[in-house]
Parts: sequence; C-alpha cells; structure tokens
Amino acid sequence: MTDLELFDAWMVGDRRAADELFERHYEAIDRFFRNKVVQGSEDLVQKTLTACVEVHERFRGEASFRTYLFAIAHNVLRAHYRARRRESSRLEFTEISAEDLAPGPSTMVRARREQQLLLESLRQIPLDYQVVLELYYWEELSGSAIAKIIGLRENTVRSRIRKGKLLLEKKMKALALTPEEYRSTIEDLEAWARSIHAGGEPPAGDSDGETPGEDPD
Repeated sequence: MTDLELFDAWMVGDRRAADELFERHYEAIDRFFRNKVVQGSEDLVQKTLTACVEVHERFRGEASFRTYLFAIAHNVLRAHYRARRRESSRLEFTEISAEDLAPGPSTMVRARREQQLLLESLRQIPLDYQVVLELYYWEELSGSAIAKIIGLRENTVRSRIRKGKLLLEKKMKALALTPEEYRSTIEDLEAWARSIHAGGEPPAGDSDGETPGEDPD
C-alpha cells in the first residue's frame, strides 16, 4: 500500500495501517535527529510521531506523507533547542550550529574517516544549512519538498543548499587531518553522503554522477 492508502486506512480506524506507516518512516526520522542532538534523539522521534497523531487532520495530501512528517520533525527540533535556551528569542539557526547547541560527537554510524569528517563538518555549520544539506543529500529530497518542510520559498532553499555546500567544504578543509582526506571526501561528497544514509557502508568506486533530489542551480 502507498503512504496515502495507509493514511486513509488509519483515518477510518485501522491502527495497523498507522503502525506500518510510522514503521516505514521511523529510520529516516531517527536519522534526521541523530546528527543534530547528542542525547535524547529517541525522545524527539517519539515527539514527532505523537505530534503527527495529534494533528493528523491537517494532512491534506498536498505533499507526500514523508515530507509532512519531516516538517513536523523540523518543528520539534527547533522547539527542542528553543526550550533549552533562556534567551530563545536570540537563537538564530542560520548562525548557530548543532555543535554549539549540543556539543559532542555524532551518534551516527561511521566506518571511515571520510564519513566522520562529513558528519563532524555538518554538525559545525549553522543548523539551518545542516538541515537542508542532509535532507538534500541523505534523503534525496527536491528543493520544492524541502521548501515545504522548512516553510520557505524554493528559491531560498536552493540558495541555502549552495551556500551550505560552500560552508561545508570550508569546514571540512579545516577539520581534515590531511589534504588527501579532504580531497577524498569532497571529490565524492554525494557518494559519502549516501554511504551514511545506507548505514555506514563506504562507497564502492567512483560516484555514479547522479545528483540527489534536483539541481539547486
């Protein structure tokens, strides 16, 4: 069954359809939080699923259920960090990083130094840029889908992807232990990103050249 079919079944009382729907997307939502919060990511996943149950009537099928669920997760993440800061009104996610908000190493699986470099670098660029890059590279979402998730215009999202990649490259260059390590990671960035999505398996050979989502240019 498609997501929409499962959702419709859930709406008429089929709890098994809801369970299958959430199980289908659990891993992606867990991945969304795990490189942004060092502790408590499981709680944020549960808050996302609970919020989805509470506001499910808002889903109209205008975007995919996956996009809708990521939008809830994005709101949960921002609320989580604002609740932890007394001066929450001054919390600017285009300037502050996940590392600033929750210092510590990523809890995501990493088998190679290139993966570690990519994860560390993502955590050290501003959170808003980290979010769009991870949705774009890991989840292979289009600019229009990401725009729906974060509530901005698609052109703004494309601009953030471009700027985010530049910030990421600069951060990776600063954190790399050797020039070779930096080149290995940046020259096959999409393949290394996909390897993290796949649970830690390093890329085999060269990248196939395919662009995730759609071209931000």
